[in-house]
Amino acid sequence: MQKTSQEVLDCLNKIFQEEMSGVFRYLHYSFMIMGHNRIPIQKWFRDQAQESINHAIIIGEKITSYGGHPNHQASPIPDTQSHAIDKILEESMEFETQALSLYKELVQLAGDDIALEELARQMVREETEHLEEVQKMMRHSK
Repeated sequence: MQKTSQEVLDCLNKIFQEEMSGVFRYLHYSFMIMGHNRIPIQKWFRDQAQESINHAIIIGEKITSYGGHPNHQASPIPDTQSHAIDKILEESMEFETQALSLYKELVQLAGDDIALEELARQMVREETEHLEEVQKMMRHSK
């Protein structure tokens, strides 16, 4: 294994924990959406939860391919008890920003592992798109 493989495993495990917390976070948000825009917003959050599951599966498989063991814990999820859509979207932005940061770190750690670098870059693109989408959702039309 490469010299950086433990750093890579540590980063992958942090990502795995973030993605698992995304499953819980986005499902919780989907339950808490109320009002006349509930259906499309609830669906969007459930789609995000499913995507977090998909990412966790990919990352978990990558961890085991490196000889590691996926962590059994999700990252802590602060519960603000605020279920206003704007507040939920702000929390989503914080989560997406953290995930994006970890995937960017993984790009840097990939070294000569082109497959890992490509995977990390793909995830950077997806997380960036999510962040941009949340930013658009937070804009209020005038």
